[in-house]
Formats: sequence, C-alpha cells, structure tokens
Amino acid sequence: MIDALRRLSLNQKTTNSLTLPEAVDVCRRAQLESIGVWREAVADFGLERSARLLRDAGLRVSSLCRGGFLTALDPDEAGAAFADNVSAIREAAELGAQCLVMVVGGLPPGSKDLSGARRRVSDAIDALAPVAAEYGVRLALEPMHPIFTADRGVLATLAQTLDIAERYPAEQVGVAVDTFHVWWDPSLEAQIARARGRIFCFQICDWITPLPPDALLSRGMVGDGHIDVRRIFDLVCQAGYDGDVEVEIFNADVWAANADAVVATMKARYRECVVEASVCASS
Repeated sequence: MIDALRRLSLNQKTTNSLTLPEAVDVCRRAQLESIGVWREAVADFGLERSARLLRDAGLRVSSLCRGGFLTALDPDEAGAAFADNVSAIREAAELGAQCLVMVVGGLPPGSKDLSGARRRVSDAIDALAPVAAEYGVRLALEPMHPIFTADRGVLATLAQTLDIAERYPAEQVGVAVDTFHVWWDPSLEAQIARARGRIFCFQICDWITPLPPDALLSRGMVGDGHIDVRRIFDLVCQAGYDGDVEVEIFNADVWAANADAVVATMKARYRECVVEASVCASS
C-alpha cells in the first residue's frame, strides 16, 4: 500500500487557479512526490525557472500536458502545429517529464471527414516520433471519449490509439489511459492488456451526472460518480504499469474550492476508493 500511495500525482488542472509555484507548494504540504504540469503554467513562470523549481522541490513530473491538435487541413496551420509540438517535446525534455500527453485534435472547422482527420494524426506522429526520440521524450497518445471526437480527439478508443502507437518502438510512442475517457469501452480489459509496455500516463477521476452545460467540466472526484476506478487501476497495474497515478479533474466547483482541501480529499479518495480495494496496490 505504501508504494501505491507514493505514486499519487496532482495534475495541475485539478487546482486550475494556481500558478506552478503555488501548485508545487500544495504538493509539498500534502507530501506528494509527483505532479503533472501544463504548458501554459510553465510558460507563465518560464521554462528554465520551472525546471529548477521542480528539481529543487524533488517532484517527479508525471506528465507534461499537452501536445497534439494535429488535424489541420490548412498547410500553414499544420506547419504551426508541428512547430508547436516540437517546442512541447523540448519543454518535456527540459522538465524531465515522464511523457508528453498528446490530445490529437478534432475535426477542422467545416470538415466532416473523420477518416481524413485520423490519417493526418497518423502522418503527424510519423513526423514527430523521430524528434521525440532525439530528445528522449515519450509521446503518450490520449484517446478521448466520443463526445469529444468533433472538437478535441478523433481517436476515441484505445484500440484506435494503439493501432498508431504500435508502429513505433514501445519506448517511444504509447498511450495515456484516462478513466474519464475510456471507462465506457466494452473492450477496455483487452485493450489495456494489449497496451502492456506502452502505458505512459494513467489519469483518474470520476464521471458525474447530470452533465453540466460544458461537458468538459463533468469530471468529479473519485468516488462521486459512475466509474469503477479501482478496477481500471488494477487492469493497468496487471498490464505492467508501475508509474504515477495522476488525478486530473476539470470541474468548476473543484476549481473554486480551497486547493489544500481539494488535495486532501483527493488523497483520501485515492486511498479509500482505489488503493484499499485494489488487488495489486503494491505494484
């Protein structure tokens, strides 16, 4: 149980109003050993200063969010996206992030060509994978719940995502498994097993109903919704994943609450709803 508890990571989005230094201070007070950081917060504080801050705090960087948005039709927009992703790779290397999470992007404005968008994602990863390998950065492709296919992620299942990732060495391109996005998938058990060696990031939260007007903000604290988070935790552990477990919550009420109280609840729910019920908590 001790090992599992030490794997808990605060994804910055869970305390969305905090600067990077403030989020680091919250982690220190909560005795967390890991944090998932966002590029915007790093840019606000400065890349070199951020890297130094995280090193001095002794925090592992469980992920850098995010790269991606690779579906543009316009050549100039596609070129800009490639350049931005190269920058993200360099940032991940400087921060020592365990992976760069890739939200691949939705349909371009006015387009209904879903197959074409998925092909462009595949082509973009072809171009980015060698750059990531040069910097020693692992790309974690994130499948997203189908409600976000149009605007955020044209890869909706782990199967689709692994079809791309498996074209590359297992140490270079893998997947991010986020309970919010994959819990509904009837082939989840088989696809997580298939992902052995390619699970670079594991993020947890709960699915709450009724959905708010902005579905993006429908994530809840573990234990408040419909997802069997413990079961998915066991599946990823049984697939060989022994990395950090990020809590990533997009929720207006959580964001408005006191950050220390949020993290205290996050820790308690992780212990009660995941670790204490798990068959492989010491993995």
